[in-house]
Amino acid sequence: MNVTNQTMMIYFIIKGISDAPDLQALIFVLVLFMYLFILGGNMTIVLLVCLDPQLHTPMYFFLCNLSSSTVTLHKILISFLTGNNTISLYACMTQMFIFRSLVCNELLMLTAMRYDRFVAVCNPLYYATVMSPCLCASLASVCWASGFVESLPLFVLVSRFSCYKSKEINHFFCDIMPIIKLSCSDTTLFNLLIFICGLFLSIFTFLLTFIPYIFIIQTILSIRSSAGKHKAFYTCSSHLTVVILLYVTLICQYMRSTSMDTLESSKLFSLFNTAAVPMLNPLIYSLKNKDVKSALKRRWF
Repeated sequence: MNVTNQTMMIYFIIKGISDAPDLQALIFVLVLFMYLFILGGNMTIVLLVCLDPQLHTPMYFFLCNLSSSTVTLHKILISFLTGNNTISLYACMTQMFIFRSLVCNELLMLTAMRYDRFVAVCNPLYYATVMSPCLCASLASVCWASGFVESLPLFVLVSRFSCYKSKEINHFFCDIMPIIKLSCSDTTLFNLLIFICGLFLSIFTFLLTFIPYIFIIQTILSIRSSAGKHKAFYTCSSHLTVVILLYVTLICQYMRSTSMDTLESSKLFSLFNTAAVPMLNPLIYSLKNKDVKSALKRRWF
C-alpha cells in the first residue's frame, strides 16, 4: 500500500448502527429503551441483594458481579444527541479493552455460578461449608482479574498500530475486529492470535460449565419425588438459559468463517450481545426466580 493512503490516527468516526436517515429516530428510541432497561434491571437486582438478607447467598453474590452495565450503548446515545460521532484514539482503545474484559469476565463468572449450582444440587449437605464467603470472594476476584489480564496483550498490540487506512469505523462501537481491518499492517498473525485466544477461552469455559451439568442432570434424574426434581431443575434453569444464550451469541459473532463475516451481520450479532443479552439477564433471573420476586414485594410493595 502507498504511503499516501496511510493515515496517522488521532480520532475515529463511528458510523453507527445504520446509515438510513428514516431509521435514526427509531434506533435512538430502541437504544435508549434498552440502555435504561439494562441499568434499571441490574441496579434493581444489586439493590435487592444488598438490602434483603434472604438474598445474601453465593448465587446472588455472583449475580451482582455479573450485573455490569454496557460500555457501548451510552456512546450511541451521546452521538445521537450531540451529532458528534467521533471518538479519540485513546478512548476507542479504552472502550475496546473494557468491553473485551467484561465479556471475558462474564464467561468466567457464569462458570463460577455453575460451580455454585453443582455444589447445591450434587452436594447439598456440604453447600454451606464449601461455598464459603471467602471462596466466593476469591472466585469473583479471579474472574475480574482474568478478564483484564486476558485482554491486556491484545490491547497492547492494537495500541501499537501506527497507521490506519481510514478514520471511519463501520460499526457502532470500537470492537477489536473492525479496528484490525482498518490497520495498514499485515494482521494475519494477529487475527490468528485473536481466534486462538477466543477459541481457548470459549472451550475452556464451555467445558467447565457444561461437563458438570452432566452430573447435575444425573443427580436430578436420580431424585425420586417429582417435587424434588422440579426444585433441583428450577435452581439451575436460569443459569443454564443465560449460558446457552451467551455462548450462541458469541459463537455467531466471533467464530464465523470469513465468507460469513459481513458488516451488517457483525453489527447485528454485536448489538444482540451488547444490548439484548444484558437486557434479558435481569428478566431471566427475576421472572423465573421466586426469591427475587418475594424480595421485590417485601421491599417495594
